[in-house]
Amino acid sequence: MSATDLLTVSLLALACAGAVGAVTLVVLRFMTRTSLVLQLCVVVLAAVLSITGGVWLAASAMLVTAEDLFVQVSVAAIAGIVSLALAVVLGRSLVRNSRQLIAATRLIGTDEGMVEQVRHSSNEFAALALELIATNTRLAESRAREALAENSRRELVAWISHDLRSPLAGIRAMAEALEDGMVDEPNRYYVKMRNQVDRMSGMVDDLNELSRIHSGSLRLSMQKVSLYDLISDVVAELGPFAESRSISLVGDGARELMILADPRELSRVVGNLVMNSIQHSPAGSPITVSARQSDDGLAVISVIDAAGGIPEKDLGRVFEAGWRASNSRTPEAATSRSGGAGLGLAIVQGIVQAHRGRVVVQNVPGGCRFDVFLPPIGSGDGLSTPQPVTA
Repeated sequence: MSATDLLTVSLLALACAGAVGAVTLVVLRFMTRTSLVLQLCVVVLAAVLSITGGVWLAASAMLVTAEDLFVQVSVAAIAGIVSLALAVVLGRSLVRNSRQLIAATRLIGTDEGMVEQVRHSSNEFAALALELIATNTRLAESRAREALAENSRRELVAWISHDLRSPLAGIRAMAEALEDGMVDEPNRYYVKMRNQVDRMSGMVDDLNELSRIHSGSLRLSMQKVSLYDLISDVVAELGPFAESRSISLVGDGARELMILADPRELSRVVGNLVMNSIQHSPAGSPITVSARQSDDGLAVISVIDAAGGIPEKDLGRVFEAGWRASNSRTPEAATSRSGGAGLGLAIVQGIVQAHRGRVVVQNVPGGCRFDVFLPPIGSGDGLSTPQPVTA
């Protein structure tokens, strides 16, 4: 075949394919809302017509005999029929998978589980199915966290309301007694009223601190802090309260261990942990507060008590706002460090996270152990006071 004949055949085939393709695009435009199977059949039919038409035009231009032309068109027609059948099979498979994915999508966000389809007509459908399953799993986990948070908020409101009602009732009763002149020693009542006010002030302070942490408005004034000195100050402050309950409070740690932290907030962390241990430890038991450096270079503050430990099922809830180990909602006596509202450990976690650290709890023989992991001072750390950090 000469170059001229080849060019002629190519142009004829191109013209036929272009004409059929243009008509097919128009047809498909009007079939946008029809079944995917029909659209696939139209595409395959267009390909068959393009090939058949090109063959017929080329054969006519090359003066092929009628018998040869009939054979070529017959072969093309048979191939077209087979192609249409395959298109129908593929289209039905795609539609079936599409319906399965639509059904799975409708289950997203419901309580019904999604079952992964083992067979898919393409890798894209399989990937989409897996992504839908992963999305449903993440959504279920998010809903579970939301439900847990909502339950925690409800418990917190109920407990705070109860804890505030008790001192308010006491203050009102004492105020009425003073007003009616039924008190022989007014000064003793004034002291009790002030103690109740201090207790309520502690609750309000805890709520305010927790609100700052959750809203991201907690700001830290970072500076070099000696953990040994910080622990010594907390032990000295809470030592008398521990002694009043016959509890031995001991501080220990590496004297040279320094970190970059907010000394006031970090002191509150250690104080809340120690107060938590004091409130739950029996008389005559020891509490040890220590500081050391872990094998991976982190500074670790540990508070170990002999309060009997925490039930395994509750270990994951100790840092929830308002959670208490006891079902009783009446808090024990507390110092100014804690209002007794069950917020101390939640505040601890928030402050530690603001320092880019973490706090964990685990049971040890006879009690439990709280470990606060904080990053040490690195060679690239700079000291700027104040340095705001959001929680």
